[in-house]
Amino acid sequence: MVSGVQLQVQDKHVVMDNGILQVTLSNPEGIVTGIQFQGIDNLLEVRNAEYNRGYWDLVWSKPGKKATNFTVIVENEEQVEVSFTRLWNSSLEGQVVPLNIDKRFIMLHGSSGFYTYAIFEHLGEWPAFNIDNIRMAFKLNKDKFHFMSIADNRQRLMPLPDDRLPGRGQVLAYPEAVLLVNPVEPEFKGEVDDKYLYSCKSQDIRVHGWICADPPVGFWQITPSIESRSAGPLKQYLASHVGPTSLALFHSVHYSGADLILRFGHSEPWKKVFGPIFIYLNSLSNEDDPLLLWEDAKQQMIFEVQSWPYDFPASKDFPQSDQRGTLHGRLLVEDRYINMDYIAANGAYVGLAPPGNAGSWQRECKGYQFWARANADGYFYIDHIRTGNYSLYAFVPGFIGDYKYDFNITIIEGSYIDIGDLVYKPPRNGPTLWEIGIPDRYAAEFYVPDPDPKYINKLYVNHTDRYRQYGLWERYAELYPNEDLIYIVNQGDYRKDWFFAQVTRKKDNQTYEGTTWQIKFELDNVNESAVYKLRLALASAHVSVLQVRINDPSTEPPLFSTGQIGKENTIARHGIYGLYWLFNVDVPGALFVKGNNNTIYLTQALSGSPFRGVMYDYIRLEGPPLPPCNSSNNT
Repeated sequence: MVSGVQLQVQDKHVVMDNGILQVTLSNPEGIVTGIQFQGIDNLLEVRNAEYNRGYWDLVWSKPGKKATNFTVIVENEEQVEVSFTRLWNSSLEGQVVPLNIDKRFIMLHGSSGFYTYAIFEHLGEWPAFNIDNIRMAFKLNKDKFHFMSIADNRQRLMPLPDDRLPGRGQVLAYPEAVLLVNPVEPEFKGEVDDKYLYSCKSQDIRVHGWICADPPVGFWQITPSIESRSAGPLKQYLASHVGPTSLALFHSVHYSGADLILRFGHSEPWKKVFGPIFIYLNSLSNEDDPLLLWEDAKQQMIFEVQSWPYDFPASKDFPQSDQRGTLHGRLLVEDRYINMDYIAANGAYVGLAPPGNAGSWQRECKGYQFWARANADGYFYIDHIRTGNYSLYAFVPGFIGDYKYDFNITIIEGSYIDIGDLVYKPPRNGPTLWEIGIPDRYAAEFYVPDPDPKYINKLYVNHTDRYRQYGLWERYAELYPNEDLIYIVNQGDYRKDWFFAQVTRKKDNQTYEGTTWQIKFELDNVNESAVYKLRLALASAHVSVLQVRINDPSTEPPLFSTGQIGKENTIARHGIYGLYWLFNVDVPGALFVKGNNNTIYLTQALSGSPFRGVMYDYIRLEGPPLPPCNSSNNT
């Protein structure tokens, strides 16, 4: 039995062992090649080459992520920390990503797992480059790990990777989506497998992983903080999927596209720490319910979150608790057309991110972000903030738009800032004449059809995430075979009558055309000399041009056009939101008519693909401004 933590340094491998588990890393590359636990020689896929088992990964224009130097940072009975580095110089230009890379692994005495983090640095005078994805990936033993769990209501037995191969699987509209036609296990026949069916919000990716039934063993990735992930708490990332694969993603362009490519200019200095994350292993006796492993992993996740920031990483680039700061305050909403008094921003997301414009946090990917939810009274508390300069941002479910505090905020070591009461004035010009949807940045409240019975994932049958099914975009033309969607205000129910995405229409010759949706409504009075305001909040857009016309579908040019927006691919990837877009359209009153003969035409003009289109979050038509004394209770 091992006493304390031991480190064995061999010619081609480094082994960390604390008597509970043993982790083998390639030397000097820093690839996790083996994890021994509870009598299983290797939890990782031994059929894979050593470099394809457990690794930090950068997706950029050329290969080359391996380290070239190994260093022992800490070695004692309580802790081992090792470092695998690769330093960049001009002789490597064009061959490997121009970053200094430092991959760290930590094992603690008595801990049923290990920690890993990475430090990437780009120095001055170095060339420009782009990064699409930053992740830590594990490929598990496919003979052992068959049950995946990413949430209490998102867990299931999974197909084998073999089921996706030709002869057993049929590739659908894109390579990731495969219909299982002859799987090894017949129970999966007729299902669609696609890794994007299992994507998650960043704020929800705290623990996920896999269960082996014999012996009962769990492999879990625990992320105690999302501070180093890009693009804020709602950004969608991959987690676990068929492989069995377990991912810790810190940056990706999924559900955002080119807007979130990590771009570095020539001579642009940058350094960032990703993680640490905790790889947690647990086990049970053969008599116990294997799902208890998931319950135990959730408890371990709570412990890790409460322990953040960790006090044991040795890098000076990872600040401990006393080197960070705290900010708290209260957020109120002022909308005199709803209430003459301030409204507590119940459930608001309030965060610190690098300085930018209101809403820029959702496209920010170079710095750190720190977020909290406001309570029912609007109070928020953000702790463990790294030192630096930030803007304070917020958005409030139930209200459109984004808030940004007027001044930048500087966090220093040990700072405790009471910022007081903040007031967000969401976009508003006049009283609500009508509205469609809920302003929450999602399209989930709209009508999501049942999937084609030929393309079902059983997990999402009768599930709250019913939009996570393949091929829902094809259902639009089936529901509206002869004309596009027409929605009648005060008669229609957006939960049943507003399709969740304005997609292209599939034609008989297998081509696609743009679509025009109509909103019909009545106006009791029209002020022809006034300006009305149409608010169009989008939950996502993919290679789309959204045009607005009033009462004449042939008007050229349209009253308003977004121009081409979005490369989020949310429709294909079974999401219900991507990036948030808000467009405020001035509508001259002279374009409207008194009575019920008013129609707003919304045209998504681009065609050519089934995946082009927009998802709406919320639409509102506002009348002309009212005198201040008449503003309240005119929602």
